[in-house]
Amino acid sequence: MKKQRSIVLFLVKFFATYFILFALYSLYLQNTQQKEDVFVCSPITTSVAEQTEAVLSFLGYDAAHMQHEDEMSVKLLLNGHYTARVIEGCNSLSIIILFISFIIAFPGSIKSTLLFGLFGSLFIYGINILRIAFLTVMLYKYPDQQEFLHNLLFPAIIYGATFLLWVVWVHKFSNYKK
Repeated sequence: MKKQRSIVLFLVKFFATYFILFALYSLYLQNTQQKEDVFVCSPITTSVAEQTEAVLSFLGYDAAHMQHEDEMSVKLLLNGHYTARVIEGCNSLSIIILFISFIIAFPGSIKSTLLFGLFGSLFIYGINILRIAFLTVMLYKYPDQQEFLHNLLFPAIIYGATFLLWVVWVHKFSNYKK
């Protein structure tokens, strides 16, 4: 009976946190994106594209970004070629919401939850920037591998990093640690 109660409590906390954060994120998108006449992405999506460009430039690539004129995305150009695009789903906020919902559902101390949530979110955000930069280079060099790179390899990087953070959280910081 106690085990079932723990599972139900986990699910309630997880979904409540997820839906509250997702509602706030949706409100943010609704107030920052523009879809009429001219497309304008949310500031976070544009920022991810800018930071990806900075990483690519740091690595010696001729990189640029620009708002896509025909859709809600930011183009990434490598050596003058439109190579990749950053859409709302690529800015890592959806995954960060999922991450935070999980660590709140598996409770730890307030201090641990806040610090791990903050640093884990920053880690996911940073991994995402590197992931997009790497994907942009790989798509430039191997455009015929787009399906494999975009649909399999690169989601595995971001979801794998998030899963590893969850494992660390449960085993080191949550109240369920052994």
